[in-house]
Formats: sequence, structure tokens, C-alpha cells
Amino acid sequence: MAREKPASLGKVARPRLYEQLMKQILGYVESEQLGPGDHLPAERDLADQLGVSRATIAQALVALEVLGVIDVQHGTGAVLVYRPSIATVLRDLREHQNRLPEIVEARSTLEVKLAALAAERRTDADLERIEKALDVMSGEIAGGGRGERGDELFHEAVTAAAHSRVLAQLMTFIAEMVLETRLESLGQPGRPERSLESHQVIARAIRNGDAAAAAAAMQAHIDLVSDVALLK
Repeated sequence: MAREKPASLGKVARPRLYEQLMKQILGYVESEQLGPGDHLPAERDLADQLGVSRATIAQALVALEVLGVIDVQHGTGAVLVYRPSIATVLRDLREHQNRLPEIVEARSTLEVKLAALAAERRTDADLERIEKALDVMSGEIAGGGRGERGDELFHEAVTAAAHSRVLAQLMTFIAEMVLETRLESLGQPGRPERSLESHQVIARAIRNGDAAAAAAAMQAHIDLVSDVALLK
């Protein structure tokens, strides 16, 4: 009698290292009974205690920041916002990972068109606002920060320069989701500098009134900032 074929077996997904570190950090929070407002150990100390690189610890902290568990400010370190269960954080992480491709798709659809319109419609005041945003981001990075505020101001300035109320309303609608990708992208090693450089390319095209170049530069920028650890 012929044997039945065994059911096919799939590979078991191994948890990413930063996910394991998230669990350990949350375990530390629980064991130390930390509450909202309490500081986590410094990034360097966490890396030493857990035996991993600072870049890997940074990924775990960025993931916790994106999920709203901690708030990370330059100069003050990571501060606990609330103390969730590990299961809750992992569930939220999965939902976030599933949502990311759609956020990227929405940004490409809206912001590429906004950049093109900005090149066609920008005023001198718009160009001045864009330049100020670049200066803010450059200053933040020079000071050791990630440039989140300058990044936000730049995209707001490009949106305003397009002079499209409907597209601006749509950007407002997805603003919180875009914030997730901003925090995540700028938390990648070397990313703030590269993001600023791509902003400068977009700004140059808008300044020159070149709609096609502005659209292409914005698409290249979105491709860059969408390359994040939580999608890998």
C-alpha cells in the first residue's frame, strides 16, 4: 500500500535580531518597573550589556519609537511613553510592517505630483520657505540630531508650493502614517545626510522650474527613504 505523502513543510521564520532586542528591552522595562517618563539606559550601555552593535540597538529603539512606546530626543536619550506588553508590541509591529508598502505607495502617488506642481507654481516666498527647511535640517544633523523637524518642514514647504488645496488635504490625511516612515528612515545609519542631499536635489529642480526633474527627484527620494530595516 502506497504511503501518503507527508504534508509539505515550510521554513520557520527566524525573528529578526532587532525584534529579539525589542523583547529584551521591554523585559528590562518590566523587571525594573519603569513607568512613563523614566529613561532607558543609554544606547551605548544597552549595546554593551546585550553584546550587539549600536546600529542594531538603534534599529530596536527606532521600532519602539515608531510604535509610540518610547520618545527619543537628541541629548536626552530614550524616554518611556507607556509600558505595553511584549505581545502587544509585536502585534503592533506586524501591523506596521504590513502597512508600510501602502504608505510608500500613497507617498509616491501624492508627493511626486506635488513636486512637479511646485516646480511649475512656486513663488519666491515658497522658495524661501523650502530653503529655510533645508537649513533647519542641516543644522539638526550638524548638531548630532536626525533632522526630523527639518524633514517635516521641507515636505510641508513643497506641498504648499504646489498650491493644490485638495492634494494638501490628502497629505494632511496621511500625515501620521508618513511620520512613521520618517522616524524609521531617519533612524537608519547615515540616512539623515543622504535624505538631506536628496532634498537639495528636489529643491534645485523646483527652483529651476523643471517639473519633470522635480518629480523624478522626489520619486528617487521616496525610494531612498522607503528602504528601511522594518521591511527587511
